[in-house]
Amino acid sequence: MDLTKTCYGTWSGGRFMHFGEMVSEERYLNLIRHAFEKGIRTFITADVYGLGRADEMLGQALEGIPREDYSLVGIIGHDFYKGERQGSAGYPRFTHPDRYVEKEYASYLRMACERSLERCQTNHFDLLMLHNPDEIGYTSEAVWEGMRRLKDEGLAERLGVAPGPANGFTLDLLKCFNSYAELIDWAMIILNPLEPWPGQHVLAGAKENQVKILTRVIDYGGVFHDDMQPGHQFRPGDHRAYRPEGWVERGCEKRELMRPIAEKHGLSMLQFAAAWCLSQDPVASVVPTFIQEAGENAISVEDQIANLANLPDVKLSAEEVEAVRAIGDNTGCMALKGASQRHDGPCERPDEWPMREDLLAVADQYGVGRSW
Repeated sequence: MDLTKTCYGTWSGGRFMHFGEMVSEERYLNLIRHAFEKGIRTFITADVYGLGRADEMLGQALEGIPREDYSLVGIIGHDFYKGERQGSAGYPRFTHPDRYVEKEYASYLRMACERSLERCQTNHFDLLMLHNPDEIGYTSEAVWEGMRRLKDEGLAERLGVAPGPANGFTLDLLKCFNSYAELIDWAMIILNPLEPWPGQHVLAGAKENQVKILTRVIDYGGVFHDDMQPGHQFRPGDHRAYRPEGWVERGCEKRELMRPIAEKHGLSMLQFAAAWCLSQDPVASVVPTFIQEAGENAISVEDQIANLANLPDVKLSAEEVEAVRAIGDNTGCMALKGASQRHDGPCERPDEWPMREDLLAVADQYGVGRSW
């Protein structure tokens, strides 16, 4: 079963990524079942969330539902099995030189895939994605040969790449598509009406290489759930509290400028954000973060899920897509991750590396410019 138009991610509900209130374990399980009952049929999990606990809870929540009735997306690549957490950088990628050598990549991928499947109580992923790859992950034939073997042996029906955790990796993705187009079926990127850049620059290359796009963070940190207002107070430890000051106020202001288009099509603001993404080829699926905010006016996660599940079959016109892009234009708002001309030598961070000539050639190929 391929991915459906709407998805549920196990990072929702605040248990494994700190957005809003942390729901109880019972409620967390019921949220997954609620999503299925409301009509969402694709579920996404990453093995590193909760060090496998997210996998386990997803498997528990979906137990008893026929496997052919839902699409399951697994994401692997962070070595929490033997690696040690590196503070805010998280667990190292398995391709880090301190973890495994090239000839061991395939065996690591097999182990990680099989263990994740066991926790999810199934024998295959409908889509298996490489999680937050470093430079080696994007470029190594040994990595992608290891992924190919998992598909050939039936452990995964499709393969993909999920960049992150922050924004960027545009040229790295485009080069990866060109190099491994025969293997890559899907890519997951950040894209929403308030963050059209840089994700918009990936779409043409994905389309040319017949890669479908799954967009995450379509809620823009909760702004499109429509219960976040200027002056919103975040709980200690909430990931969103580390964003630049004033992002909520600017986001809410631009959201209101977009509201007439949403109302024209009879869409809630979350549905509008989803429709804007899905109106752009080759975007074929969307996944927000369902966030339980604090306060009397907070919309419950259950209602947020029902809202997305009821997404009408609406496609915005090219003119409307462009008008929204212009309102939300965020070009240059941050230093992007991945290959960058900021660096002229080795980088200390695993998600930043120097620019390469082959990537600049890709930039020329897809007309995205060289100022990365």
